[in-house]
Amino acid sequence: MTAKPDHVFDRDREWAGLTSFTQNPHPGAMLGVVSGRRRQGKSLLMEALTSATGGLYFPALEQTEAITLRSFTASLIRQGIAVSQPLRSWEDAISLLFSATGDHPRAIVIDEFPFLVKASPSLPSIIQRELGPGGSGAGSRARLILCGSAMTVMGQLLAGQAPLRGRASLELLVRPFGYREAAAFWGVSDPQLAVLLHAIAGGTPAYRREFVAFDTPADLADFDAWVLRTVLNPQRPLFREARYLLAEEPDIRDPALYHSVLAAIASGNSTNGSIASYVGRKSAEITHPLTVLEDSALIARQPDMFRAGRAVYRTTEPLITFYEAIMQPDWYRLESGQADAVWRDQRPTFFSRVVGPHFEDICRRFAENAAPGVFGGIPGEVGQGVVNDAANRSQIEIDVAVRGPREPGRPPRLLSLGEAKWGEAMGTRHLARLARARDLLSDRFDTSDCVLACYSGKGFDHDVLAAHDSRVALIGLADLYRP
Repeated sequence: MTAKPDHVFDRDREWAGLTSFTQNPHPGAMLGVVSGRRRQGKSLLMEALTSATGGLYFPALEQTEAITLRSFTASLIRQGIAVSQPLRSWEDAISLLFSATGDHPRAIVIDEFPFLVKASPSLPSIIQRELGPGGSGAGSRARLILCGSAMTVMGQLLAGQAPLRGRASLELLVRPFGYREAAAFWGVSDPQLAVLLHAIAGGTPAYRREFVAFDTPADLADFDAWVLRTVLNPQRPLFREARYLLAEEPDIRDPALYHSVLAAIASGNSTNGSIASYVGRKSAEITHPLTVLEDSALIARQPDMFRAGRAVYRTTEPLITFYEAIMQPDWYRLESGQADAVWRDQRPTFFSRVVGPHFEDICRRFAENAAPGVFGGIPGEVGQGVVNDAANRSQIEIDVAVRGPREPGRPPRLLSLGEAKWGEAMGTRHLARLARARDLLSDRFDTSDCVLACYSGKGFDHDVLAAHDSRVALIGLADLYRP
């Protein structure tokens, strides 16, 4: 495998997948699709790939088809491809690409492919034809990669009856860094500071590089000052980034409605009905916005682990949650330079509505990748849910539920039930609530080895430390960030 360049941080799995695809020795052109939201480093990864392997890289722009073809011709010439005459159609361009690879596999990357599709809607069909029997790709070693950030457009390339459905040999989604990788990328070793930082900037690489010019909190005491000089500073690009994330998706045509839906979720309204009530619309009227936001990878739908047919929504971009909960209500004051006063007023909200739910999500990410020894088995499914306690006329919310892999003919095995608290030391009362939920679920799940897990950002009371046994897991910040 071609060595990954030093300037590409992490992305080892993505690099392995890309190089395996581009160096596949079998004859015939092959197609790969790489997608991911903007600012995740896709272009850097694509440029590094083509540079390391001697491939071709073409970054598309929002232009007409005629101008794009001229730019494409010039780009090929600059990269050493002989072009005998100007390219007048995409049929000519794709045929030339497939014939320009020689006897060895060669990566050809078209970045921001949705721009080309917008100007030339027939382009996917042209590529499909050239990849098919009798097409110019039959005798080629081209490894064509279509890369793009418009998630709804990229998702439709290989869906349903789309022309390229079934043609791709690689389908790669470039995600934000995980919470551990993000801490390493920002150079933060204090787990408490890492959680606070991740609750705002998440794992998007560009937010550290271009958007705050490598300004990182020096320590926990510097965090408030960092918030004021970066995300709440109108002179920094991060200040308006959450608003632009919606504008970049072509299927979002009513930003006010979509921002309202996101504000509802950031306010703790996570079900279809509660979101609709918050927005002031009927449930059926927000189904489409929820679907578009989900397709755009800005929210995620999480089924309730214990109640069939019920699901909750959460935002997948922390910066959007921070904007909707903290910035949007005081946007005028922030723009007029009153960030100090706004942060002083909104700081309690930040910890309750932003950090608290985000910490729960980090705990679920921890559980997904937990070693078998943590819960006594390999996690098969991780989520959240609500357990009805009819006898006590109450409901028990489970923040981190871990099921084992499904086994035919056996009841599902419940590996762990967990509760997560960011700003509260946890004690035996939390364990008692989890134990009650375990007992209520025992008729539907195998709970014989279920581990009761307390995830805390503040620590544990002496009583729960004394009660600690093999069926109790006490997981603190150091555990979450331990490699």
